Amino acid sequence: MLKETDIEKSLYYMEPGPVVLVTSFDGKKKNVMTISWTGCLDFAQHFTLCTGPWNHSFDVIMKTKECVLAIPPAGMSETVVRIGDVSGTEIDKFKAFGLTGLKGKTVRAPLIKECMANIECRVTDYVEEYGLIILEALHVWENPDVTDRRLIHAFADGTFSYDGERVSHRELMADKLPPGL
Repeated sequence: MLKETDIEKSLYYMEPGPVVLVTSFDGKKKNVMTISWTGCLDFAQHFTLCTGPWNHSFDVIMKTKECVLAIPPAGMSETVVRIGDVSGTEIDKFKAFGLTGLKGKTVRAPLIKECMANIECRVTDYVEEYGLIILEALHVWENPDVTDRRLIHAFADGTFSYDGERVSHRELMADKLPPGL
């Protein structure tokens, strides 16, 4: 039997994940924030990032029209949460959390060496009503030295899970997969 629960519980089940680190650069200082509200829009590598003026990084991303989505491994989960607990206006997060910023190919926002992957992105739109920044992927970088390939997924109650067992249904979906995946 189903039992209705509080509407806020919807976030527990729908919060998208994976948790990502979003880097920016204002011309003087690099910064990083933690975001779990992201999503894919299409097979042409467009993504959403839900944020707004309440985050210091938002202004920088909207002014520069670029950022990097850095995908941390599960082993970085405590660091990822701590990054999200402080503002880049208060501290140098790269220094405070021992992150290595690397130069990308197109954007000035730094890649993060300790992450399993980094996606250089350009802002293509902003849907103010919902706080959705629309991003286009420009370049993707993988770090083969990061052996922990588990993604971090957030639940709305402060708990997290890591990817577990994977099952392949590629053969069944072959006609739906875009080239290169």
